[in-house]
Amino acid sequence: MLPPREPPATRAVIEQRLETLLRSVAEHRPDVSLDRVRAAFQFADQKHDGQLRKTGDPFITHPLAVAQILAELQMDEATIMAALLHDTVEDCGVKLEDIELRFGAEVAGLVDGVTSLKSIGRDVFSDEPIPGQSPPVSEAGGSGEPERAAPAPSPDDGAAATRAARRRSVAKRAANLRRLLMAMARDLRVVIIKLADRLHNMRTLWAMPADHQLRTALETEQVFAPLAHRVGIWQMKWELEDLAFAYAYPKEYERVAAMVAQTRAERQSEVDEAVRILSDTLAREGLPDAHVTGRPKHLYSIWVKMQQQALDFDDIYDLVALRVIVHTRQQCYQALGIVSSIWPPIPTMYSDYIAKAKTNLYQSIHVKVIGPHNKPVEVQIRTWDMHRTAEFGVAAHWAYKEHGEGAKAQEVFDRRMSWLRRQLFEWPLDAPDSGTFLRQVAQNLFSDQVFVFTPKGDVMDLPAGATIIDFAYRIHSDVGNRAIGARVNGKYVPLAHTLRNGDIVEVVTRANSTPGRDWLTLARTAHARSKIKAYFRRVMLDENIERGRAILQREAERVGIERSALRDEALAAIAQTLNLRNEVDLYAALGYGSLSVVTVLKRLAPDRELPDRDTMLERRGRSDDRHLRVTVGGLDNVSFRRSRCCMPIPEDHVVGYVTRNAGLALHRRECPNAQHLMETEPDRVMPVDYSGNPGQVFSVPLRIRAADRKGLIGDIGDAFAEAGIMITKVNTRSHRDNTATIDLCAEIRDLEQIARIEAGLQRMPDIISIERTMGGAHH
Repeated sequence: MLPPREPPATRAVIEQRLETLLRSVAEHRPDVSLDRVRAAFQFADQKHDGQLRKTGDPFITHPLAVAQILAELQMDEATIMAALLHDTVEDCGVKLEDIELRFGAEVAGLVDGVTSLKSIGRDVFSDEPIPGQSPPVSEAGGSGEPERAAPAPSPDDGAAATRAARRRSVAKRAANLRRLLMAMARDLRVVIIKLADRLHNMRTLWAMPADHQLRTALETEQVFAPLAHRVGIWQMKWELEDLAFAYAYPKEYERVAAMVAQTRAERQSEVDEAVRILSDTLAREGLPDAHVTGRPKHLYSIWVKMQQQALDFDDIYDLVALRVIVHTRQQCYQALGIVSSIWPPIPTMYSDYIAKAKTNLYQSIHVKVIGPHNKPVEVQIRTWDMHRTAEFGVAAHWAYKEHGEGAKAQEVFDRRMSWLRRQLFEWPLDAPDSGTFLRQVAQNLFSDQVFVFTPKGDVMDLPAGATIIDFAYRIHSDVGNRAIGARVNGKYVPLAHTLRNGDIVEVVTRANSTPGRDWLTLARTAHARSKIKAYFRRVMLDENIERGRAILQREAERVGIERSALRDEALAAIAQTLNLRNEVDLYAALGYGSLSVVTVLKRLAPDRELPDRDTMLERRGRSDDRHLRVTVGGLDNVSFRRSRCCMPIPEDHVVGYVTRNAGLALHRRECPNAQHLMETEPDRVMPVDYSGNPGQVFSVPLRIRAADRKGLIGDIGDAFAEAGIMITKVNTRSHRDNTATIDLCAEIRDLEQIARIEAGLQRMPDIISIERTMGGAHH
C-alpha cells in the first residue's frame, strides 16, 4: 500500500530521525565513524537551510531519508555520508573541492557521480514525447504531458519529417542512456545511492503534479525497478514497482489492491497452515533451526501475471508463497527433499539458482508444489548468506568486504564487483511491461556493444566481439602496433582474446614488436583495421613497389609485350585511368594485391591480340609445375601436368591419371572427372605424393556468390589484398534476383590461406558462398 502522508517535519522530528539513522548505522556497521556521519549531516543541514520540498518538509529530510534507506542496506561509511551530501553541489552551490577537503576524495567522488547523473537523467527522460509515438495514457485521465499545438505536416514531407525527428530523438536519448550507464559503472555505489534517492522520491510523489507523477512513475517502472533487480536489491525492487504501479496505472492498482484485501484473511489462514506443516516436518526430519515464513505476493507482480496470461484475479491460485532459510547448501537440498515428501512438486516448476546463480548473484532453490487444499504453493529455499544477498543485492558485498578478512575478502569483493559491473552493462531492462523506447535501447543498442575499463577506471565502448587488438588501437596507434597481449582482470591473454562487459584491460607492449598480417582477421573495428592497413602501406611500400614491378615485367614477358613498352609515361597514364596518382602507385597496388596484373596488361596493349586469360593461367601453371615434385610408387620427378578442371595444389588429396599421350594428369580426389576415371579406368588412377617449394603460389579458381551492389568487387578485392592474396582473373555476372556470381583466380600458397580468405569473406554481410571450382562443379 502507499506510504502514509505525514505532516511537515519539525526540527524535533528531524533530530529524532538523525538519531534513528545513527542507531541504524551503529547496529549494522560498527566500523563506521558516527562523528563523521553527524558532521556530514550538519554540513548538509546548514547548506540546505531555508529550502523546502513540495511536501512542505525542510529539504534536509530528503538526504536524511536516503541515508536511512542505505543504512538499512548496511552500506559503508562513504556511501552514507555521500547520501547526506548528494544534493549540496547542484542545489546549494557547494564545490566538490570543499567536500573533498572536509570529507575526503572517496566521498567527493560518490557525490560527483550522483550529481552527474541528474543532468544526464533529464536528457534521457525528456518531457518531450518521441515524435510519431503517442504518450502513455493513464486511466486517471490525460496523457501526463502538456498539450502542444503541432502544425500539420504537408503530404510531401510529413511522414519523412516525423521519421527523421524520431530517429534524432531516439539517437539522442540512446546516447544519453549510454552515458548514464557508464557514469554509474565507475562505482556501483553510485547506483545504490541513486536508487535510494528515487525510492524516497517515489514515497513522496503524492505532492507532485499529475503529469510529473505519471512521467516519474513510468521512468521508475521501466528503468529504476529493473535496475534494482539487476543489482539484486529485491526489497527496493518490489517497493519501486508497487509505487510506480500506483501512480502510472491508478485504477488498475486500486482494483488489484481491493481484490487482495478482500481475500487477505483467507490467504493468511492458508499461509499459517502451510508454515506450521512445513516447520513441524523440517524439525522432525533433522532441521529444527530452519526458519519458515510466508512471503507476500506484491500487487505489481499480481497485475503483471494477470496481464501476461490474460487471467482474472480469481484464476490466480499461487498467491501463497513460503520461504525456508537454513545454514548450509547441503541443508538446502535436504529441505528440498522434505518439501517434496510433504507436497507433490509440479515437474515444470523447479529452478536451482544455487547450482547456477542468477546474473545478479542471487541464489535460491525455487519449487512449486500442490499444497494444502490442492492449491499451488511456491517455496524458496536458501541459506542465510544467500538471503542477505537476495535482500540487499550488491550492497551485501560491501558489508562482506568490511567484515571479511584482509586480502581474501578484498579478492572476493573485487571478483563480485567485476561480475556485477558486467551484468550492469548487459542489463536487458526486463520489466514485464517496458516495451517502450528505453527497453529497445537497452536490449538492441547494448546487445551489440561491450564496455571495458582501463586500469585507471576509464570506460571504453567497443563492438561486441572486439578483441585486444581493437582495444589497443582505440588507446593509440603506437600501442596497437607494439601490442603483444594483455592482462584482462589480472590474467594474461593473447591478442585474439574476445573482450566481455566489465573487463579491466591492460595492454602489454614490446618496443620491437610489429603487426602481423593475420591481425586484419582478428580486428573487429574499422578503426583498428585501418590503422593496421596504414602500417603495412607505410612500412611495406618499397617492398610492394618492387614486387609489383617484378610481377608486371614477368607477366608482360609471358604474353609477348616488350619491356620497352613499360615506360613510366605509359604506366602513369594507365594509373590515371585507374584512379591512381602515378606509376609508383600502380606498382604498389600490384604488389599489394589490390590491382590485377591482367587489368594493366589490357591497357598496355589495347589493340594487340593477347592470349586469353585461361591461356595465361595455363602457362603460369606450367611455369609453376617446373618447381613441383610428384612421386609415384617411390619414383621421383615423374612428368605430370595439373588438370585445369580442378587445379590441385600441394596439401590437396591428389590422384594421378596416366593419360595415353600426355603423361600423368593430376586431379583432386573429389573432382568429378577424377571420380569418373576411378570408376571407369581404375587401373590408370594411382595415388601420388605432390609437393612444392616453401612460399610457392598456385593459381586457384574460386567462385563467389553475393548480393549484387555497387562497390562489391572493390570490397572483395580489398579482402584478398588484406590477406596478401593476388587476384589474376575476374569475371562477374549479375542475375535477375539481384545476386552476382564472381569467378576469379587467385595466387594461393596453401589450404590454410584458402580457409582464411573464405572466413574473411563470409564475415562480409553480402557474401552468400565462396567455393573452389572444379570443371563446372563446385566444392
